[in-house]
Amino acid sequence: METKYGRNSFFDGGLFAYIGWNILGFIITACTLGICYPWALCMVYGWKINHTVIDGRRMNFSGSAFSLFGNWVKWFFLSVVTLGIYLFWVKIKLEDWKAKNTNFISY
Repeated sequence: METKYGRNSFFDGGLFAYIGWNILGFIITACTLGICYPWALCMVYGWKINHTVIDGRRMNFSGSAFSLFGNWVKWFFLSVVTLGIYLFWVKIKLEDWKAKNTNFISY
């Protein structure tokens, strides 16, 4: 879609690739009993972001499964200590982590 600045914003990923990445993420998560869920999450989210262009600038996801796994352990510990209350914040913390690891590609 053309913006007032004359640049385009679009998503150039395909349906079959999206389905494939999600199936692969599910298989990885199921085969590892959830231990590799952060890796599957990074894989699928990275695919989405890397196929997104906003105002003519391609986005890039730089997050790693290792750093997310560290946060995942911390969030799990805080959830156990607070008897599950911290689970209300985990989704927000995950979105914050995604935003911190998403940027525009510099040309």
